[in-house]
Amino acid sequence: MSRRVVRQSKFRHVFGQAAKADQAYEDIRVSKVTWDSSFCAVNPKFLAVIVEAGGGGAFIVLPLAKTGRVDKNHPLVTGHTAPVLDIDWCPHNDNVIASASDDTTVMVWQIPDYTPMRNITEPIITLEGHSKRVGILSWHPTARNVLLSAGGDNVIIIWNVGTGEVLLSLDDMHPDIIHSVCWNRNGSLLATTCKDKTLRIVDPRKGQVVANNFEEPVALQEMDTSNGVLLPFYDPDSSIIYLCGKGDSSIRYFEITDEAPFVHYLNTFSSKEPQRGMGFMPKRGLDVSKCEIARFYKLHERKCEPIIMTVPRKSDLFQDDLYPDTPGPEPALEADEWLSGQDADPVLISLRDGYVPPKHRELRVTKRNILDARPPSGPRRSQSASDAPLSQQHTLEALLQEIKALREQVQSQEQRITALENMLCELVDGTD
Repeated sequence: MSRRVVRQSKFRHVFGQAAKADQAYEDIRVSKVTWDSSFCAVNPKFLAVIVEAGGGGAFIVLPLAKTGRVDKNHPLVTGHTAPVLDIDWCPHNDNVIASASDDTTVMVWQIPDYTPMRNITEPIITLEGHSKRVGILSWHPTARNVLLSAGGDNVIIIWNVGTGEVLLSLDDMHPDIIHSVCWNRNGSLLATTCKDKTLRIVDPRKGQVVANNFEEPVALQEMDTSNGVLLPFYDPDSSIIYLCGKGDSSIRYFEITDEAPFVHYLNTFSSKEPQRGMGFMPKRGLDVSKCEIARFYKLHERKCEPIIMTVPRKSDLFQDDLYPDTPGPEPALEADEWLSGQDADPVLISLRDGYVPPKHRELRVTKRNILDARPPSGPRRSQSASDAPLSQQHTLEALLQEIKALREQVQSQEQRITALENMLCELVDGTD
């Protein structure tokens, strides 16, 4: 009898598991707008979700550790005059997020490390250039402050958000609505899909389509029927692609290899409730001590639920084969360098000791940076013209130190007054 050869793979037994109930984010009014974006974005510091809002568009930003029931009065990020359609965190600054809206604008926001008292209403920059709604955002993977937007006007615009300039405008490549846009690993090429059912590989700096109309697929995978579009998330470190059906209740995942048949089905994570959207944590935000190789943030109608993908291992040691060096938060190029034709791979970091997010930092560019002109909204302190500008986080810490010092001074004075009163009573008793 012939024996079937089993393909060797360290990811064969990857399994998904929903986080415990107390690790979910409850009472979030997830947006009901009909659009095919993920409605959710996450990084090692924050979770952002597009929410229902009257009189415009809004999204909520929560510190990652702030699980449980969300206060109904929790501040929102508001400013768009129509529904928000897409959001995306900057890969080089965990406090910066971009939002795209039906109002034809893109706004870039700087989120403070502390929770503000009121809604954040003032973006640090508004990017205006599209003539119809903007539904797709994607930050450049290696160049600082480079942001891509695509709209219902069939135009792709690449911006330098540090100066507010349009770097490139690709307005004659797509005859119909653009469905999705993705950068390659070093940001030299784009892959786009369009309503005309054509996949294009675009060199944005040359303004040319370098490949499209692929005649034969490398691999064809039959999928059962799904209620909505598939949201793909690819992890280049493990060569695993996760397919999340919007309106579906499952996550299917496959391993990609260099040899035929190229695509290998691994497993399916299924749950009872359908997903309204899905966020995907960058690799540097995972818990390497638990062999976690992916984490999703599944949107329900009124909550967000983490789903953890784990490789079962018995050893407590760091698993080098699961965690090769991965892209970190440091950009490899400036915007001008990329525009001039330079390419660079991501700056990699090791996850051996886990990843500790850096403290809040301002964006830094070679030109005058609009992002530095206005600090994030929040508690303010009057300053003279000669004062050096301080971040609001530092201001808050200084105020807390002053309050602590005043409290200690009051306690000291109360003790002194009590001692004087006792002395006075003793003197009065002595005279009697």
